[in-house]
Amino acid sequence: MNYYMLLCLVLTLVQLWPCTPSMQKQSTKNTDQSFTAVRRVKRGWVWEPLFATEEQTSTTPLYVGQLKSDLDKQDGSLQYILTGEGAGSIFSIDEYSGKISVMQKLDREKKSFYTLRAQAINRNTHLPVEPESEFIIKVRDINDHEPQFLDGPYVATVPEMSPEGTSVTQVTATDDDDPSYGNSARLLYSLIQGQPYFSVEPKTGVIRMSSQMDRETKDQYLVIIQAKDMVGQAGAFSATATVTINLSDINDNAPKFQQRLYYMSVSEEAPVGTTVGRVMAEDSDTGENAAMNYFIEGDSTDFFDIITDNETQEGIILLKKRVDYESQRRYSVQARVVNRYIDERFLEEGPFEDTTIVKINVKDADEPPVFTLENYVMEIAEGAESGSLVGVVTARDPDNDDSPVRYSIVHGMYLKRLFSINEHNGTIITTKPLDREIAAWHNITVTATETRNPEKISEANVYIQVLNVNDHAPEFPKYYETFVCENAFSGQLIQNISAVDQDDSVEGHHFFFSLAEEATNNSHFIVKDNQDNTAGIFTAKYGFSRQEQLSFYLPILILDNGTPPLTSTNTLTITVCDCDIEVNIFFCRYGAFMYSMGLRTEALVAVLACVLILLVFILAIVAIRQQQQKSLFSEKMEEFRENIVRYDDEGGGEEDTEAFDISALRTGTVMRMHKPRKTVTTEIHSLYRQSLQVGPDSAVFRQFILEKLEEANTDPSAPPYDSLQTYAFEGTGSLAGSLSSLGSNMSDMEQNYEYLTDWGPQFKQLASMYASHSSVRD
Repeated sequence: MNYYMLLCLVLTLVQLWPCTPSMQKQSTKNTDQSFTAVRRVKRGWVWEPLFATEEQTSTTPLYVGQLKSDLDKQDGSLQYILTGEGAGSIFSIDEYSGKISVMQKLDREKKSFYTLRAQAINRNTHLPVEPESEFIIKVRDINDHEPQFLDGPYVATVPEMSPEGTSVTQVTATDDDDPSYGNSARLLYSLIQGQPYFSVEPKTGVIRMSSQMDRETKDQYLVIIQAKDMVGQAGAFSATATVTINLSDINDNAPKFQQRLYYMSVSEEAPVGTTVGRVMAEDSDTGENAAMNYFIEGDSTDFFDIITDNETQEGIILLKKRVDYESQRRYSVQARVVNRYIDERFLEEGPFEDTTIVKINVKDADEPPVFTLENYVMEIAEGAESGSLVGVVTARDPDNDDSPVRYSIVHGMYLKRLFSINEHNGTIITTKPLDREIAAWHNITVTATETRNPEKISEANVYIQVLNVNDHAPEFPKYYETFVCENAFSGQLIQNISAVDQDDSVEGHHFFFSLAEEATNNSHFIVKDNQDNTAGIFTAKYGFSRQEQLSFYLPILILDNGTPPLTSTNTLTITVCDCDIEVNIFFCRYGAFMYSMGLRTEALVAVLACVLILLVFILAIVAIRQQQQKSLFSEKMEEFRENIVRYDDEGGGEEDTEAFDISALRTGTVMRMHKPRKTVTTEIHSLYRQSLQVGPDSAVFRQFILEKLEEANTDPSAPPYDSLQTYAFEGTGSLAGSLSSLGSNMSDMEQNYEYLTDWGPQFKQLASMYASHSSVRD
């Protein structure tokens, strides 16, 4: 058997609701909150609606509704079973009648509906007589929650003087009750505090301006907003929130000077840029709306200026030009202040500016003399004799016209040697003639000093221009090296010439070239003026001969356009060259030199060859002599090698600290007891005579060597050099005897070496050396 069942439970009134459109159309509307049974049969199930209050507390289960099958004969043969959410714990069913009851308190905010299943079975067979059917019990809301402002407290900002109705901010409250049923969640906003400046829209919570407000009067307001549910009806819950509303500044106030008249003073000695004083204007606005600019108006703008201190918004009056107590002692300055940023909405209320008067007194000071001009420009002609007047400078004491002033020239002894100044009247004169070509301008500094107060000094620059005088004749700019070929034809250009002049010309230099009068008739050359400060030298005949005349000296007259005009005669040297037509400078120079020496090329080559041969011959002779000297020296070394002691000691210099440490020789452990040095000569003589009696193995000879070695080791004054000393024992059998001077009691001056000539050819060289020495001594 088919069936369908729906059950809805709402907390305000619990009612069975159909869950399909067909069943909803068959539902009965409750108008008096009492139970009205309207029996409906659908697919074997019969349901009845009823009502109950949400969160109603009771010790016994509350009846909700009844499920009934149309097969139920009310004989107790059917059993109703309820399963699903909350079955057995929250909801219970009478298994005989199908009545459903709620056993606990329900809260829609925790759970708004429950899904359950119902089934009817036969008690005897335990078989279902109706298929299991699912239905929903909805929990209907009641007003059990207060509104809440989750975002409070609120802070908002609105520009001052905003028009009425301007939106400030919006506040929003929430209610956890069901907004889809009844008025439990329907909120209504109202203003508790804030009238008459603000208002709030009841449904939206939008706060608006109710009147224009001035920030300068009050810049902050505290508004309290209330929210009520149940559309504000009796018994409704409510909540409040605070809204802090700040008024932001706009430029609706003009700046105003604190004083209508200011008094200041400044010394006449104050330099440009000195701060004279400050003025202050007030503006009730803040920030950039209070920013202002200051201006100076009137005739005083030449002497004073004003700038704005951006930190303090003060106007700083500065000295723009130095003032003079004697010229003007008081200034009346008009200062104006204007807002830097102006709101056009408030232009109708008047100009956003203000003016004030500043009285500035000039304080007198002892000032230095003042020149009539800061810079003087004077002129004098060059070459003017000493004592010529250059010009006059004038200075006066601004404090007292009768105070005397003393003048002087400073900056360099050189200028003082050229100019001098009268210290009483400032007249400048020259001390020597000036040359414009050396210096066209002279810059001097003149000082003026108060006689009564020498500390007060002022300076002025004097620029002296030396005027040009045509005192230099034109001349060649360089030496011209001019050649003409022997085969040159008549009218051939051989040289272009120009001229220079050290003088200055206002109209520009212009030179005129011509042959000197003495060379006009018999010259072989002509001068053609090009009219552009240059001239060309041309040949006046055909062919030249070096044998006849090697060089020509052409006098050229150069005239300038000065006042008065000056001329000079410049000589152009023209050399005849061995060439056809074209001149080769190098070849011509070489040929001219050779010709002037009277030599031809062939002769010069022969001379050079002879000089070269002679040089080779001399070098050969020098080389041969050097070779002979080397061989002679080697022979002498061979003859005297037994008598030569060679020291081949090499050291590393001062930096060689590892080669030898002299400090080690001077330590107490190494240095032996110093014995007094004996007379070496006498001792050697005696020992040598004894050595003639004995052989080389004699103890006397060994003792001699040991004592010499001991002396060398213990002598602290001897240099620490390694040396090799050879003692040759000659023995007793020498026919010539001993050649050593150790055995002689005579000094070198007393020796006579004539006997060496009798010793044979082996001693010939030695005899010649000592015999000549002896003869020279005699």
